[in-house]
Parts: sequence; structure tokens; C-alpha cells
Amino acid sequence: MALRRRPRTNRQFVVLGLGRFGSSVARTLSQMGFEVLGIDIDAERVQDISDEVTHAVQADCTDEEALISLGIRNFDVGVVAIGDLEASVLATVILLEQGVKLVVAKAVSELHGRVLQKVGAHHVVYPERDMGERVAHYLVSGNVLDYFPLAPGYSLLEVKTAPEFVGRTLRDLDFRARFGVIIVAVRRGEELYPAPGPEFRIESGDILVALGPDEDLERLQAEE
Repeated sequence: MALRRRPRTNRQFVVLGLGRFGSSVARTLSQMGFEVLGIDIDAERVQDISDEVTHAVQADCTDEEALISLGIRNFDVGVVAIGDLEASVLATVILLEQGVKLVVAKAVSELHGRVLQKVGAHHVVYPERDMGERVAHYLVSGNVLDYFPLAPGYSLLEVKTAPEFVGRTLRDLDFRARFGVIIVAVRRGEELYPAPGPEFRIESGDILVALGPDEDLERLQAEE
């Protein structure tokens, strides 16, 4: 699994729906060291992931009493990974009413997404565009903006500039020597600077686009 790290907080996650997308999010969060509860009405899906997350439970994700009995109000983040529109809306509303601080919901169409936004989902994702791994990293990271696995153990990462980088050139920072990664581009507002040279000076608010091995990108990710 790419970009594993120890969590900086003790946030707890509940994932409703353990299909391909939901199980990917749940596994990634678990492998990053977070407590994850996975819920699905399908016993086989629950069994498949039971050894890879903190807890996996067979239950109807639209059954409010069942979810309350599982203590969902104690979770900081809820991921609704259900494709059916009615079921996903019901599950989203239940999480919101139970006080889950951040509710991320999967949509299978633009209309589905608009409905989820209308009922109050904090963030809507579309599996065709957002892989489970990328969503998991979005949920737990304060400085990673996007993450693209390119090959096993090798990825492209968009990361916010750390304060200590501001005002220094790429030559001064020497990312290859310090982190083992290459800065392939810098985004500054609406401008993109591809292949910046060694004298390129980093400014506050810049977004670094780094390429390298996952373990090295993890060290860059930690620079906040």
C-alpha cells in the first residue's frame, strides 16, 4: 500500500458500503493506522475485509437503529460508499443527524451528487474520477492536495509548500538529496511552472508537484 504513515490524530472512520470503492477506502485508512469500522449488508463483503480493518459488521446501512447501536455518533468521519441513490441519501442523513463531523458520500452520477449535496454531505466524490486511495489520503492529510499512484511503490504527489521552504530556491532546498524526490512542477495560483530550474524560488501558497518512491514522498508529506 502506498504512502503508509502513522496518523497524527486519533480520528475514527466509519465506511458504509464495502464494494470496490468502499473497501478500498477502508483498507487504505486502516493501513495508514486509523481505526476503521466497515459496515455492509452483504455478509461476504464483510467477511472479505474483516481481517483488514478494526471492525467489520453486517448491517443495513439505512437502518438508523442499527447504526446508532454501533455507535456511529462517536465517529469523526463517515464515508457513504453506496451506489443506490435512495440508500446513500438515507445513510448520509443518518450520519449527519447523529453528529458525524465530516460526511463524504459517493455519487454515481451528477444528479446523484447534487442530491447528496442538497441533503448536506460535506464532500461528494465520483469513483470514476476519485480512486479510493486518493479519497483516503484527502481525509487524513492537511497538506496533500492530490495523490497519483503511478506504479507499485512510485507515485506523484501534489503537496502544499511547508513554511520552511518559502523564500528559498530549489537549489537551496535540494529535494533530491533531502527527500529523494524530484519537483517536476510548481503551481502558483492559476500559473503552472513545469520543470522549474534550480534558481526557482518558492513562494508562500505554492503547490509542489513531486515525483518519487512512496517512502520518500511520505517524508515530504510530513513537512508541514
